[in-house]
This record gives sequence, structure tokens and C-alpha cells, in this order.
Amino acid sequence: MLVICAVGVALAGGLAIGYLVAVRRRAPVAAAPKRPASPVPALSAAVIDALGTGVVVLDRDERLRLVNPAARRMGVLSGDRLDVPDLVELTRTVIRETRSTHAEIRLPAGRLGREPIAVAAAAIPLRDPVQPARVGSVALLIEDVTEAHRLEAVRRDFVANVSHELKTPVGALTLLAEAVQDAADDPEAVARFAKSMQREGTRLGQLVGELIDLSRLQGADPLPGSNLVQVARVIAEACDRARLVAERRAITVVRRAPADLWVRGNENQLVTAVRNLIDNAITYSPPDTRVAVHARVADGDDDAAVEISVSDQGIGIAEADQARVFERFYRVDPARSRSTGGTGLGLAIVKHVATNHGGDVSVWSSEGEGSTFTVRLPLVHPDTASSSWPPPLPAPAAAPMVRGSVP
Repeated sequence: MLVICAVGVALAGGLAIGYLVAVRRRAPVAAAPKRPASPVPALSAAVIDALGTGVVVLDRDERLRLVNPAARRMGVLSGDRLDVPDLVELTRTVIRETRSTHAEIRLPAGRLGREPIAVAAAAIPLRDPVQPARVGSVALLIEDVTEAHRLEAVRRDFVANVSHELKTPVGALTLLAEAVQDAADDPEAVARFAKSMQREGTRLGQLVGELIDLSRLQGADPLPGSNLVQVARVIAEACDRARLVAERRAITVVRRAPADLWVRGNENQLVTAVRNLIDNAITYSPPDTRVAVHARVADGDDDAAVEISVSDQGIGIAEADQARVFERFYRVDPARSRSTGGTGLGLAIVKHVATNHGGDVSVWSSEGEGSTFTVRLPLVHPDTASSSWPPPLPAPAAAPMVRGSVP
């Protein structure tokens, strides 16, 4: 808003001076010597047309005197008149009170096929050059603040979701602590409650950790320590971290990644993203099935890209849910997610990691057949990497990570 006001003051002064100069030029001055035309009016018009802020100037009779392309794109005009009642009323207020004012206004739906947008409008009085005591025209500076409103709504939803997610395990820990106190004379009950407390504490720690990860990914430096990263190393490390989870659920995880695929980015973030996809695949797969992790160069693209895919033979995702699985705290099956300790943040973290690395993530799924999540990242050609980077892989890239066994 300060920027709008500052631009408004400058624009008001420029328009007033330009208007005054124009009026004086129209007045007959017999003795005035001829001078070359000043380039200032043309330059001012070019600057106003280039502004991203909408500019509309109306005279006292609400007739359009000036409008720039940004204002027309916002859909506030109908032909040559201002077509938003709130903006018209703002103009009348300035003429009546002879002072600047501003307001936030939501435009109605259906304008130029756009959704309703919110605008911040500053109205500045321009004095009449003939009668300086009254307002001759009003300059409206209109800024589209739709995205700011949308981000604020997202922030409110995020805070509400975080509060709810934290409240659940904290409340459970409180109740369990009371139960332990009441069952002090029953060792078996105490052991049972203590185990539940441990589970809730682990879940709480995981949630806080993922919130911290998400905050870092959205921070001022979302990609610290960017370097050349070998994709095979990322997959090997992610599979190793998922080893115990796969063993407990009797899931076979296999990997395949050529050693000559490189990307530029943060290795820890990439490992976290792939690990989240593997954990997600294991969680939603039945025992004695397979999760496959493989990397390849994407075909048919002008700009070469690496695709890292994680496929499972699990329950699949309904088509209606696939577009939302990367939203924060969204769960296809909330009951199952809570029972397995899911926080609803894993896939959101994957999406942010892919975006920070100049890539994207997508999902293919069929109910009852399984799902495949694919992360696409810009490929760095091997000849750009140092011969001493990175150190050798801990295991051959094509070897199975682990074969789960039924306990």
C-alpha cells in the first residue's frame, strides 16, 4: 500500500503538471516564442502504460480521461466508463472530501472470464488548474492483490491444520499420562500405556521434524549447498533409510539407476524426497509385494530431464484424489494414515523439493493395481562433473535393496 501511495503522489503531481501545461498551451499567448515540443508528455504516457499497477483518471463528471493497459486487463471498465460501483463511490468520496483515500475492493465474478479478484485502490485528487480550490479530476491507482489474499487464506488454513495435528498427539499423551498415574499398581497396564505414549511421542516428533523441513524448503534459501548430485547415490541412500520399514512389512524394494545420471541440487533434500515416496509406497502396499525405484533419462524432450520413479503394487489412489495428494495435510484415507503414523506432509515435501530443483512431480494410479510417483529434474551431463566427484557408491546400483521376509 505504501508503494501505491508513493506512486500515486508522484503520478498525481505529474498528471497535474501535465494538465496545467496542456491548459496553458491551449491559452493564446501572442508574445510567446516558439519552442520545440517537450518529450515529457510522451515519456510520461509510455511510463504509465508500462506500469503493472492499473491507472484510471476520471474528471468531475466521471468521464474517462486516461486509462492504462493494466487497468483494462483487470476488467474494471465497460467501454469508456468505470464499471465497478465501489470504485465509482471511491471517486465521488475524493471529489466530495478533496483528500486522498484508499480501500480494498473485491470485484464481482464473471469479468472477462476471470474469477473474482481483490484490488487495493488508492484515489488521489487532482486539482482543477482553473479553480485550484476544487478537485478537477481523480486518479485511481489499482493494484491486484488477489494472490496476496490467496496466500493469506493458505496461511490461515495451514496454521489451523498444524494446530489440529499437534493437538491430537499432545492430547493423547496427556490422557495416557493420566492413565499411567491411575494404573500405578498394575505393571501390565503401565507397560501398555507407556508403549502407546512412545508411539504418540514418535508421531509428534515426526510431525515437528517435517514441519521444520517444510519451513526450510519455503524459506529465503530453499536450496542451500547446491552441488552436482549423482542420482544413483540418492536412490541408494533413500533405499537404505527405508530398509527397516520394508523388512517389518515384508516388502521387497528393488532399485535400478545408471551411474551416469547427474542433477544439480541439494543431496539431502533429494534423498528426503525419494525416501518419502518409498515410505509412502510401503505404507500403502500389502505384505509380500514389491516396490520398484528406478531412474532414467526422459524421452522426447528438448531439455533433457531425469525421471526418478517409485512404483508399488498397493491399493492405488482414486482419480478424484490424485490432484490433491500433494496438498499439505491431505490424506486419502485419514484413518489408515493415522494408524501408520502418517503426518500428511510427506508428499507436500516431495513437491517442494522438486520445485526448488527446477522440476516437478506427478502421479499415476489405478485403484487395486498400485501407484507410480515420478519426480522429473533437469539433467546435468556427465562431462560437467569433476572426475573426483562423488565418492564411490556403497553398493551396485542395480542390486536389490532388501528382500522382506514374513516373520
